[in-house]
Amino acid sequence: MASPPAAPPAADAVAAGGSRNVAPAASPTGDPWLLTPGPLTTSLPVKQAMLHDYGSRDTRFIDINRRLRERLLTIAGGGNSHVCVPLQGSGTFVVEAMVGTFVPADGKLLILVNGAYGRRMARMCEYFGLRYGVEEVPEDAPVDPQTLERVLAGDPEISHVAVVHCETTSGILNPVEAVAEVTARHGRGLLIDAMSAFGAIALDARRTPYDALVASSNKCLEGSPGMGFCIARKAALKQCEGNSPSLSLDLYDQWRSMEANGQWRFTPPTHCILALDRALDEFEAEGGVAGRGGRYRENCRILVEGMRALGFQTLLPDELQAPIIVTFHMPGDPNFVFETFYDRLRRRGYVIYPGKLTVADSFRIGCIGRLGAAEMRGALDAIAAVLREMNVRDCAPRAG
Repeated sequence: MASPPAAPPAADAVAAGGSRNVAPAASPTGDPWLLTPGPLTTSLPVKQAMLHDYGSRDTRFIDINRRLRERLLTIAGGGNSHVCVPLQGSGTFVVEAMVGTFVPADGKLLILVNGAYGRRMARMCEYFGLRYGVEEVPEDAPVDPQTLERVLAGDPEISHVAVVHCETTSGILNPVEAVAEVTARHGRGLLIDAMSAFGAIALDARRTPYDALVASSNKCLEGSPGMGFCIARKAALKQCEGNSPSLSLDLYDQWRSMEANGQWRFTPPTHCILALDRALDEFEAEGGVAGRGGRYRENCRILVEGMRALGFQTLLPDELQAPIIVTFHMPGDPNFVFETFYDRLRRRGYVIYPGKLTVADSFRIGCIGRLGAAEMRGALDAIAAVLREMNVRDCAPRAG
C-alpha cells in the first residue's frame, strides 16, 4: 500500500507583524535547503521511493512507466491528440532530442532568445548541422510576438519556432501563448522548452498549439534529476521518422518502441522514475498546477518583499517575474563579496545560485522545490545575519 502523500511545507499562518514560523537551518535529512533552479530540495517520501530496485522488463515497472506517461500527459492537457515520450538524462538532453527529432534536415529553426537556454538551442543546431536563425532581445525583456510575426512573414523557409517558457537566466516569463498563436497562424511548428515552468505555470495543449514541449523530472514536479520528457502532438511526431541525427536522442524511435512493448530502448533511470511517480502523488495532493504554482507564487512574494526590505533590487519588474527563480543585482557595497556571501549562507543551511547574466552583475535565489513560507523566511533571516557579519550596509547596486 502506498504511503500517504507528504504534506507541503507548513505555510505561515500568523498574520503579518506577528511571530514568524522560521525553518531550521537544514532540512530533516541534514541537507541544506536548495534555493536554486535545480536540483532541488525533495520530500523524504520522494527520496525513500528510490530505495527499491526494479528490472527494466519487470511488469510492475512497465506499469509504472505507463501510469507516469499518462499522468504527465494529463498535466499538459494532451488528451488523445498528444503523447508523452520520456528520455534518460537531464533537461538539456531532452531539449536537444526535441530539436534533432522535430526539425528535419531541410528545415530551419527560428529561436527566440532572451537568455542562456535559448542560446544553448542555437549551439545544438550547430552540432546537428541544422539551419537556424536567432531573434534575440536583452535578458531582462520578454521575447516579442510582433517581431516573430514580421520574421515569419518574411522568411518562408522557417519550418519551426523555438521558445523558452521561463528563462531561468533571469527568471523572466515569456509570452508563450502569444508566440504559439502567431506561429500557428503562419503554419509553422512550435517547440517549447518548458523545463522550469511545467507543473507550476499553466500551459494547456488544448488551447496552446505546439508540436513539442519538453520538461524534466525535477524542477516544478519535485522529483529527482535524471529524466526528461516530451509532450508531443501525435500528428507532428509521426512525421519525424528518420529526422534525428542521434540514435539515443531519437524521440520518434523512443516513442515507437514504448508503444510497441512499454519498454525503454536503453537502460531506464529506474530510481528516478520511482521518485517521480511518488512526487506526482504529492503534486496531485497539493492541487496540481494551481496548488503547486500558488505555493511558489507565495514563496516568490515573501522572497522579493524581504530582499527589497534589506535594500536589494530585483532585475525584473514584478509583471515580468515568474515565480520560479528571482535575479537580484549584486550590491555595490565594497564589503560585499559574493563568494563569501554564498559560503556563509551555505554554512547556515541555505544554497543559492550565482548569476548568469551578461547585462548585470547578479545572483539568483529560487522559489521552487519542497520549500514553503517557513523556509523562505528562514533564508531571509540567514541573509540578514550574513550581511551583518560582512558589514554590508548598502545592498543597492553600484551606480552606472
